[in-house]
Amino acid sequence: MEPLEVPSAGHAEVRILAASPEVSRRVAEVLRRCFASVEQRSYPAGSEGGTRLHLTVDTTRPAEPARSWLVTSQSSENDREQTDEV
Repeated sequence: MEPLEVPSAGHAEVRILAASPEVSRRVAEVLRRCFASVEQRSYPAGSEGGTRLHLTVDTTRPAEPARSWLVTSQSSENDREQTDEV
């Protein structure tokens, strides 16, 4: 497995895996309403027609509702990398 490249400060890489391109686009649209979107890439996923969408968001420019959520959220000890994530 290749090491993951960490996005620049203030940016987050989001990966969406869905059964269809339309479903992944809907999820990406919700994220775009909360954060400025920098980049989007879409790939086929699996032999059953799934779609994988990669989206880069700029967390330094949050819009509502993300802005109010970010103000009140805090990291916890349970926040850690999942072993099954790529």
